[in-house]
Amino acid sequence: MTSTTTPSGCTIRTATREDVPAVVAMLADDPLGAAREDPTDTATYAAAYDRVAADPGQRLVVAERDGRVVGTLQLSVIPGLSRRGATRSIIEGVRVARGQRGTGLGTELITWAVEESRRAGCSLVQLTSDASRTDARRFYERLGFEASHVGFKLPLHP
Repeated sequence: MTSTTTPSGCTIRTATREDVPAVVAMLADDPLGAAREDPTDTATYAAAYDRVAADPGQRLVVAERDGRVVGTLQLSVIPGLSRRGATRSIIEGVRVARGQRGTGLGTELITWAVEESRRAGCSLVQLTSDASRTDARRFYERLGFEASHVGFKLPLHP
């Protein structure tokens, strides 16, 4: 993937292994993430990055401003049989650095992901957001996403 410059001047590009600490810090920077993430476990995140980077259906990107990583998301492109053989994408792990929230960067990241999904031939873009994230729900609805399903999770590891 080549980099994209957003209207606000950020660069959206493929994440590198060197970006992983900044990405993990953003993932951990809220009450839910603080309970799930451990930024000191660098080996685990490095291995996870390697798995993501090796999978052609995955796109882990960062938004960079003035040489600093200020946003991230992961876009997964999944071919399927349902919906007449539709390919869909799933947007995960959307985060904007604390000092950049409210600047429009989140909108730029989601817009990028939707456009990349179109370029990949997807007929549907999906995402989930924790039910406790009411601001995030309003944000996604403002961008045209509909809360159309109830999601379920089954943890497989303690």
